[in-house]
Amino acid sequence: MKRVALFGGTFDPIHRGHVFIAERAQARCGLDEVVFLPCRQSPHKVGEALSSGADRLAMVRLAIAEYGWATVSEWELQRDGASYSWQTAAHWRKEVLSEGDALFWILGHDQWAALARWARIDFLATLVEFIVFPREGEVPEAQEGIRGTFLPDAMPVSATEIRTRTRGGLSIEEMVPEGVADYIAQKRLYERA
Repeated sequence: MKRVALFGGTFDPIHRGHVFIAERAQARCGLDEVVFLPCRQSPHKVGEALSSGADRLAMVRLAIAEYGWATVSEWELQRDGASYSWQTAAHWRKEVLSEGDALFWILGHDQWAALARWARIDFLATLVEFIVFPREGEVPEAQEGIRGTFLPDAMPVSATEIRTRTRGGLSIEEMVPEGVADYIAQKRLYERA
């Protein structure tokens, strides 16, 4: 039986906090694989301009290159419209995993607290167990009918702050893996508002 976790997001850009979360989830939950899923468009961030899917995909590949248990999927990027978690999880259950495999979904406390607003959350909850990371000072609470494993720590890094610092000509080297910092500089990403 494989234990696979899906880790969705815009990853614009992927940063050390994302990698930290994946490492902790993999180690503490005995995961065989963590699949990073850059989304085409988050339903929670409609209208927000994103870097190209190709750029975000390339940055994820650079960030996870040294982790044998980490992969990246283009599945959500290749679909039209917003990326809904229930569709992604249903695809993995039906098309990718074997019947006895365990499927998890990694998310932060803010999204865990907002699950009631997610599309088809009752259906999604039958497909996955959530792995929840806190934000500083927050303690996730159990939700009836939804399986969750709560991990104790996260690394506070913000993609918004990274983009802001880049626009201001400030260093982001402590916030993103080295290859990602180099990619952002070479492609001149985030230099304009």
